[in-house]
Amino acid sequence: MFFNSLAFAIFLPIVFSLYWFVFNKNKSTQNALLIVASYYFYSCWDWRFLFLLVFSTFLDYYTGIQIEKGKSEKSRKFWFWLSILVNLGFLGIFKYYNFFASSFSELLNSAGLKVNPFLLNVILPVGISFYTFHGLSYVIDIYYKRIKAEYNFVDYSLFVSYFPLLVAGPIERATHLLPQVKVKREFDFEKAKEGVCQIIWGLVKKVIVADTCATYANAIFDNYTSMNTFSLILGAVYFAFQIYGDFSGYSDIALGVSKLFGLDLLRNFNYPYFSRDIAEFWRRWHISLSSWFRDYLYIPLGGSKGGIWMKIRNTFIIFVVSGFWHGANWTYVVWGFINAVYFLPLLLSNSNRNNIDAIQLKFNFDSVKVVISIVCTFFLTCIAWVFFRAKTITDAISYLKRIVTNRDFKFQYLDNERYSYELLLLLGIFVLIEWNNRTKEEPLSGNRNILKIALAIGAIMAFGTFSDYKEFIYFQF
Repeated sequence: MFFNSLAFAIFLPIVFSLYWFVFNKNKSTQNALLIVASYYFYSCWDWRFLFLLVFSTFLDYYTGIQIEKGKSEKSRKFWFWLSILVNLGFLGIFKYYNFFASSFSELLNSAGLKVNPFLLNVILPVGISFYTFHGLSYVIDIYYKRIKAEYNFVDYSLFVSYFPLLVAGPIERATHLLPQVKVKREFDFEKAKEGVCQIIWGLVKKVIVADTCATYANAIFDNYTSMNTFSLILGAVYFAFQIYGDFSGYSDIALGVSKLFGLDLLRNFNYPYFSRDIAEFWRRWHISLSSWFRDYLYIPLGGSKGGIWMKIRNTFIIFVVSGFWHGANWTYVVWGFINAVYFLPLLLSNSNRNNIDAIQLKFNFDSVKVVISIVCTFFLTCIAWVFFRAKTITDAISYLKRIVTNRDFKFQYLDNERYSYELLLLLGIFVLIEWNNRTKEEPLSGNRNILKIALAIGAIMAFGTFSDYKEFIYFQF
């Protein structure tokens, strides 16, 4: 069940009505309804993996209690590592086993040893990377005595399996979401109105920006050997907007839906393509994942407090692991490595925290430098996105090489029966809207919001891509 599907358009009003008009007596009935709705939502993908979700939930719930009750450090460590290893074990088997088996086999074959690897015929459970990280952060926080264990299984289950964030985040923290699910929610009309605005803007990003860009990006990447320099540059730009519109659109819908139920989720995107350097980009892109790796991997490794080699080591570890988290392909690893190369000079020169203030443009030379830095940062991210989008590292290198060597800058008629300038106009309007509303969570709320909502819905109906049913990119992670 996709957020941009008819099934979800039917599902959401039913759950909303039951939540506020039938199950609104106390927080227990509200939570019970949301759990049932969440398990149904998840079972629509593949009901068999529902058992894995329930097992993972119970594992972390039980081990969390045992860690807190542990009378000795040995006992606490046992339950802590049991949870860590089982969670990562499931993630490794379903997501990474075939990748490692195939890569090891290819390595041996290249050395002259013929090996036929044993591969698992399994599909990746949707959302496993996200709900696994929910549970891991909970157990880690209990072990280090940052939080108390949750003894109410219903409340904890909702924290893990809450349907708006279940399959593609944001990656929530127990310190943020659990306190909210432990109290009865009262209907807040203003919050619900904000939620509706955020849902609609998320749909604008998904069906107008992301899915339209996808038709162009696919036509270029799938035929890059026949594309000229201009088309290849546009292909990278289109994919940059595709993945931004797709993932941030999903996050906006998730946050908006949650506001309808009186719950606030962590903000996941903050206009990342207006960043002035790569460090700022990573403070604005997939914020819940970036902060998760910062708190549970980067800082425990020593962060940036050690010597120069420790800083270099930790930077590459966190970015490479982040890339590998996205998928079992060497292209994601290289994507993470490239971002580490981008980030490292800023860290070593102590300039990674330079751009933490709000962006202000005036008619002066400093504003020109800001615009140039934004364009350059976007250019660097587009280069990295080529590796993220390409099927193989060889394809990515060939794609970039052809940009440099072809040197033809004419508009090409693409396989999707369109010229690129049609989409460039659409993206230009989208960028202007986001720029003028960059201090807000989304552009539709505020003054004349009814008019803006009507225009957004009209744009979705007029310009949205519906002919080719598309799922969200991050569902595969």
